[in-house]
Amino acid sequence: MANKRLKRTGMPSDLCERLNKYQIVSCQDFLSLSPLELMRLTGQSLQKVFTLVKTVSAACAPKMVTALDMKTARRSQPSKAFFPTSLIGLDELLHGGLACGTLTEVTGPSGCGKTQFCIMLSVLATLPIDMGGLNGAVIYIDTESAFSAERLVEIARNRFPEYFSSEQNLIEMTRRIHLSRELTCLDVLKRVESLEDDIIMNGVRLIIVDSVASVVRKEFDTRLQGNLLERSNLLCREAAMLKFLAEEFSIPIILTNQITTRLSQDYTGLSQLNTGAGVAPMTADSGVNLDEHSGYTTAALGNTWSHSVNTRLIMQYLDYHRRQVIVAKSPLAPFAAFVFTIQKAGLVLQGQSGQSNPSIEGTDPGLQPIQVRSLFSAGSSQLLPSLPLGSNIADVSTGRPTFDLSKSSNCFESLAPGVRQATFDMNISKNAGPWVMGVTEISRTSPCSTWLDEMIT
Repeated sequence: MANKRLKRTGMPSDLCERLNKYQIVSCQDFLSLSPLELMRLTGQSLQKVFTLVKTVSAACAPKMVTALDMKTARRSQPSKAFFPTSLIGLDELLHGGLACGTLTEVTGPSGCGKTQFCIMLSVLATLPIDMGGLNGAVIYIDTESAFSAERLVEIARNRFPEYFSSEQNLIEMTRRIHLSRELTCLDVLKRVESLEDDIIMNGVRLIIVDSVASVVRKEFDTRLQGNLLERSNLLCREAAMLKFLAEEFSIPIILTNQITTRLSQDYTGLSQLNTGAGVAPMTADSGVNLDEHSGYTTAALGNTWSHSVNTRLIMQYLDYHRRQVIVAKSPLAPFAAFVFTIQKAGLVLQGQSGQSNPSIEGTDPGLQPIQVRSLFSAGSSQLLPSLPLGSNIADVSTGRPTFDLSKSSNCFESLAPGVRQATFDMNISKNAGPWVMGVTEISRTSPCSTWLDEMIT
């Protein structure tokens, strides 16, 4: 609440403009100054300064509400309590959809549907309330240059063909989606801190940041001393501001995250919990080695960040066409999984709630293994013939050698355009064969971001 703008506290507009010249725009900025400094900057007497301090303090202090007040408010205005995703089984499990006033994280490997989900939600948020929408505008912060206006229109026309058969409705929908491309951590933070005015002026009902991890992981090498602490402070500051906006305006905020590799000596507990919730089991072909000292992929940005979000949805691969969305963390729903495909209309659940097999058992969302699209399991040399998976390493049972994969493979060139050469950190298992732990180095012919960037260790 300390991030609240002074002009929303009841302070006279002329004083707000005067303080704005000194970069004092929020309650925190104002209350951090001494009475003498406030007298000098505002030109007011000491008594009037004390009155202003009381006014600002009262405006930014959290208001106490009872549980009955919260329940009554949700029942009287259900459209302001939840944002339906139009995925019926998922919405039923979440008691109506994504909770307004909270942060929802969507994490998973590249290409599994995170951006498609965000674009689909952008369309839904602009719809009238009687169609399950929020009847408002959307702010979409794109850090990966992945947003596609053409895909936005395609999803709208295929998901709601009757409503968007009208050109006027289509134009109105696209006008309501405000895109910001921010490619550095500082730019993202500045944009987040400036959102309050935009929310008020444009009637924003949904904010999307796609993705939080992209710029952070590029700019902070956590192997260097001090970088991890600096990164954590930046993420905490960003999360605090987003939580304030979500709670203050009762809107849902969607954040996408990437994946990282972790080492583990024991998977048994995780595997048993996942099986009980209908989550696809981890096998050698899914990029997870079940041997001792094996590794697995999980959500990036660490444990502190995982506690900053209210809900975590994990997307992972099942096979070439099917994916799975896992409710890994939610204050309202049990640990559960749903199968979906990506079609012209966006995400489509397979079997709706009938195949979700919800379970009350779950696990730490920060440790939840994620199944990635594996190109390097046994037999993968047929996909990537230039990868040396020959007899020279077949008898190796331990160790993690590094191999270079040149662009001579036409298959690799199509899978990772703009990449000339990549160095893979591989784990050789006697039982499961070779599989990739991550990418240690990428040599590019163009600055395009690919799925390889999410595997950088």
